[in-house]
Amino acid sequence: MESLTKSVSSGALIAVAVALIHDPLLVSLCLSVLAAYWTYHAISLVGGVFVAKGQFGKDLLKPNMPVLPESQGVVAGAVYFAVMFLFIPIPFVQWFAWGSIEHGGGVPTFPHEKLGQFLSGLLALLSMLLLGFADDVLDIRWRVKLWFPMFASIPLLTVYYVTYGVTHIKVPLLFRAFVGTDLVDLGPFYYVYMSFFCVFCTNSVNILAGINGVEGGQSLILALSIVSNDLYQTYTSDNRLTVEAHLTSLFFILPFIGVTIGYLFQNWYPAKVFGGDTYAYFAGMIFAVVGILGHFSQTVLLFHIPQIFNFLYSCPQVFGFVECPRHRMPTLNHKTLKLEASRVKLNKTGSLGRGMIRFLEIFYLVHVNRDPKTHEMLDCNNLTLINLILVRCGSLREWQTTLAVMAVQVLGSILAITIRYALVHVVYN
Repeated sequence: MESLTKSVSSGALIAVAVALIHDPLLVSLCLSVLAAYWTYHAISLVGGVFVAKGQFGKDLLKPNMPVLPESQGVVAGAVYFAVMFLFIPIPFVQWFAWGSIEHGGGVPTFPHEKLGQFLSGLLALLSMLLLGFADDVLDIRWRVKLWFPMFASIPLLTVYYVTYGVTHIKVPLLFRAFVGTDLVDLGPFYYVYMSFFCVFCTNSVNILAGINGVEGGQSLILALSIVSNDLYQTYTSDNRLTVEAHLTSLFFILPFIGVTIGYLFQNWYPAKVFGGDTYAYFAGMIFAVVGILGHFSQTVLLFHIPQIFNFLYSCPQVFGFVECPRHRMPTLNHKTLKLEASRVKLNKTGSLGRGMIRFLEIFYLVHVNRDPKTHEMLDCNNLTLINLILVRCGSLREWQTTLAVMAVQVLGSILAITIRYALVHVVYN
């Protein structure tokens, strides 16, 4: 009976989508609801298979450290691609209709560039989904996998070159006197920038991880922020190309919101599954794809303010100036069952690394334990945004910590929108 109800519900939504076939945005919305539903139930169905095949991990922040299915991002990704494959014909329905009806004026030219955007975006996403799953299974070295997004972005950038080809940037008022113009053409360097943009986005979610729900939570806020920007541009812009670019972004991001919601129901505290690097890389590449195809990569970067801060904050450990353990997640206090900031010893840290820690300490961005007699640095909290929240707010429950990270993400999005739509006139006139 339950399976029949599920089938009827799915069928009803598909029927609604077919009825709205001439409005691609509403069809995408219906399919996104289906994506959430399918993702939740697909993870429930296949989780045990992953455990049986050895793809599992221990939840280290629980007293009994339960064993949970790992790499469930591949399930979310599979549902996403299924939904996107169903959706791809929808924006082109009018051309199919023209091709089947006799028209005296001839058939309009099929928008091959638009189809190329869809296919290149999906190819980039599929590449990163594969990398994430390979990393979960093979544990690829960090210095190797860091550059994979550059190769995955090549089809995307090729299509960008063919469809947009815009490589100039607007110069802020402050620097126009030195540059002598308000526009600067970066040429091939613009494509280098977008390659690094893909590298950053793909790793930004993965570096801010380690507790139940935090990868999906931050990704959901980021995706909703992008949707709000897309809708504003779609319904207020008079430029047809701008509207089409942001509609393309919506077509990619709405199904992602669906699969993320379905995944979050399984990964929220107490988690039943882990997304693994598979979900983190897939989510990061989604933001890179919509930023490039929608031609608003700078705005996407603004929405990543917490991730940018987390990366800069982590640099002393990431680049080896301060010891960097394999896992920098918080620690569980078994008495209070609350999370506390994990710490790293500074006895092997050189003078440059200690100087960096001292600089952060001046701005209350790190908690340092010192020898009471010599005042020498003994240890400090690991340099991640999650640990910083626990340093500043005190110990929290795991779900409270996740909500705190999501709150920071919301504040970052509000700041980004303020910069994008209020301060932009001051900076660029």
